[in-house]
Amino acid sequence: MATTRNDDHERAAAGMDYDFPIREKATQLGNALAESGPEALFEEIENLLPESWREHIRTFPIAAVVLGAGVGVWLGMRKGDEVIAAGTAMITSAAMQNVTNVMKNAGGGGDD
Repeated sequence: MATTRNDDHERAAAGMDYDFPIREKATQLGNALAESGPEALFEEIENLLPESWREHIRTFPIAAVVLGAGVGVWLGMRKGDEVIAAGTAMITSAAMQNVTNVMKNAGGGGDD
């Protein structure tokens, strides 16, 4: 009985198993980071927040900074390795998607 190789596990391990909208959004974020640097990341985070939260942050900026620093320290202490791994996987996936797009546009091929 012959076994067939299933590429689903390899794709998931390589970070290529994102749903299409997430992969497209990661690619757009990677392009924006390459073009305008960290400012694009801050704009994206701002777009994720609901308007009511933005109003609270404008009203109480010191409390928002303290809360953000507290959450950052807690995540760093408790989930630092996981956060770094997830960020690295997202950036790597976006970079590889950009390389694939460049190769496809340059006529180098690439299957999609």
